[in-house]
Amino acid sequence: MSDDKKEPWLNFLALTTVIFAVCATLSTFKGGGYSTRSVISQAQASDQWAYYQAKSIRETLYKIQRQNLTLTRNDLASQHGAPDLSNYDAAIAEADKTMNRYKDEKDTIQKDAKALEAKRDDAQRHGQPFGLAVIFFQVAILLSSIAGLFKQKSLWYLALPVGGVGLVYFFNGFWLFM
Repeated sequence: MSDDKKEPWLNFLALTTVIFAVCATLSTFKGGGYSTRSVISQAQASDQWAYYQAKSIRETLYKIQRQNLTLTRNDLASQHGAPDLSNYDAAIAEADKTMNRYKDEKDTIQKDAKALEAKRDDAQRHGQPFGLAVIFFQVAILLSSIAGLFKQKSLWYLALPVGGVGLVYFFNGFWLFM
């Protein structure tokens, strides 16, 4: 075996490398969770907007039907004196009722879709710092590994601030202070 004496700073290098590795793992995990939440929320919001569009189409169909009924009713009233138009009046009232129901449903759907989009946006705001943290942690781990391999303390000193930036982004992922 070698009679080389282990330098004390190498223990600190190993400790900081482990801390950076653990934080990188946690950042990856949290960033992935927020990414998944963002994708799911986007899909749900898209589904809500498609549902909203379907309700809009149905509402438009009832508007067209109402216009046709109104025109037909008015034509009959002007051509035949005073025929019984109660069926037309009932159909027009039913069309109005259905159009109002679709409008109310659309308002609810729109509110739900916007809430899902807000959830997506929040997840993206949290996920981005975790992704950046992973990059800085990986660079810090790389520099620390090279420093330990070549026993170059200056490389380790370079790795510490890079890892510190990673820590800032890591905590920013939780609290969004930047």
